[in-house]
Amino acid sequence: MQLYNKLSAKERAALIDEAGTDRLTLSFYKYAHIGNTEIFRNHLFIHWDELDVLGRIYVATEGINGQLSVPAPNFEAFKKHLDSISFLENVRLNIAREQDIKSFLKLKVKIRKKIVADGLNDETFDVTNKGVHVDADKFNQLIEDPDTVLVDMRNHYESEIGHFKGAITPDVDTFRDSLDIIEEDLKNHKEDKKLVMYCTGGIRCEKASAYYKHKGFKNVFQLEGGIIEYARQVEEKGLENKYLGKNFVFDHRRSERISDDVISNCHQCGKPCDTHVNCENEACHLLFIQCEDCAAKMDSCCSVECQEINSLPYEEQKALRKGKGNSNKIFKKGRSEVLKYKQ
Repeated sequence: MQLYNKLSAKERAALIDEAGTDRLTLSFYKYAHIGNTEIFRNHLFIHWDELDVLGRIYVATEGINGQLSVPAPNFEAFKKHLDSISFLENVRLNIAREQDIKSFLKLKVKIRKKIVADGLNDETFDVTNKGVHVDADKFNQLIEDPDTVLVDMRNHYESEIGHFKGAITPDVDTFRDSLDIIEEDLKNHKEDKKLVMYCTGGIRCEKASAYYKHKGFKNVFQLEGGIIEYARQVEEKGLENKYLGKNFVFDHRRSERISDDVISNCHQCGKPCDTHVNCENEACHLLFIQCEDCAAKMDSCCSVECQEINSLPYEEQKALRKGKGNSNKIFKKGRSEVLKYKQ
């Protein structure tokens, strides 16, 4: 039985174009105790492959985290299958604000130690003893309270293009990095301040809220459904939007616009811009912010060196990469000495 992708991203994109069917991009997560992750992983792949679901799903003994794309006509069947799994019945689905039929081009259901890499020893605290979930209206009220400390639990390249007014935005590369920094900065306010957190869809805050309660914080809150759900509620209920700029997302779209504010700059020339790209040189693949003028000037590359490599015939580029171990560690996000306006 096939439990893996056989089509390349290019082949899948062609099939999506040929089908001409609308697709829904969505995300969800759930902390739960999963006994046999391999059986559960295979179960999901078999059923979702039949429904033409595409995306990136992580399964671990602590739960599931999924970002995916579903053909609109198959959404009800997909939801019915989710509801047939006891701990996923009526799980909140964050529907993307901006849709793109090619947000994902493969179905990847992977087994991980954690559904979010956090570097924590969860045995030292109860991950279910989480903070208070608040909706968009209550969130807006809380962040106007002078006794509230609002913290962005995302990484620097996410908060750089968009964040809530007045939020603390740690300059970190990973979720784990932010946990100790925030605790240290707020160590004298564990009892007298309200700690309010937000992230993309809520999954990082879920773990962080339990962690900070374990560390002695008395008043811990998190934005239910994250920025994605907040934007939906603001629009649906006519609430004041306190979010500035874009929301970074982990698919081919890279971001969703929440407000018209542009709060970041092109990393190459410094003019206002909030468009993330990946360097065209496959051996680099650096994620950075690049305006249209710099993209044209640099052939969508991050540096002259990468531009020169990218201009070579493909076989020559492959030869240059041969023997060099590529991993996620080399694909830095927005940090490089070649970027004049972002180090």
